[in-house]
Amino acid sequence: MFLMVLVFFLLLWLSVTNGGKTTLARNLQRQLPNCSIISQDDFFKPESEIEIDENGFLQYDVLDALNMEKMMSTVHSWMKNSQHATGLPDSESTEGVYILIIEGFLLFNYKPLDTIWNRSYFLTIPYEECKRRRSARVYVPPDPPGYFDGHVWPMYQKHRREIDDITYNIVYLDGTKSERDLFLQVYDDLIKELVKTKCKYCLIKLG
Repeated sequence: MFLMVLVFFLLLWLSVTNGGKTTLARNLQRQLPNCSIISQDDFFKPESEIEIDENGFLQYDVLDALNMEKMMSTVHSWMKNSQHATGLPDSESTEGVYILIIEGFLLFNYKPLDTIWNRSYFLTIPYEECKRRRSARVYVPPDPPGYFDGHVWPMYQKHRREIDDITYNIVYLDGTKSERDLFLQVYDDLIKELVKTKCKYCLIKLG
């Protein structure tokens, strides 16, 4: 007789804008079996519903700009569907483990996620590198002049201060490292955690 305990291993993947979280999530997905990704960026509200501050900047870097209830519904649907999977995992491998990576920029700041995650990572990059990467990307709508310094970076600093008050363990990652080095660091850490917990289902949250 087997007593199966359903465990969701939530890896919170958070970073400042253009910190490399999506790239890292996709690299992990290619190497981990039964791995899915949910991106917070897919849950932005329409531009017409985004508030505008006194400087005329659209307030995209706040929780109110996101339909977080819809995102949570998507997460719970994945969890529910994964319960129908069969087979016991080998405690020495990831075979039979179902993994969900949630990646975003405002995940630690959303309390309902605190009840389901098990592992959290935060990618950090310095101001100069962040601004360089941001300027190299094309956004719709495009960033207006002064948007990074007037909204994006100040909001990141605000949310970072909130994260600094969190008491649970967060693994901080240097986003200036190469893609391969970041992947190997997280992959090794994740495999050790999976073996340690011998979980059947793993939920990874990125931010």
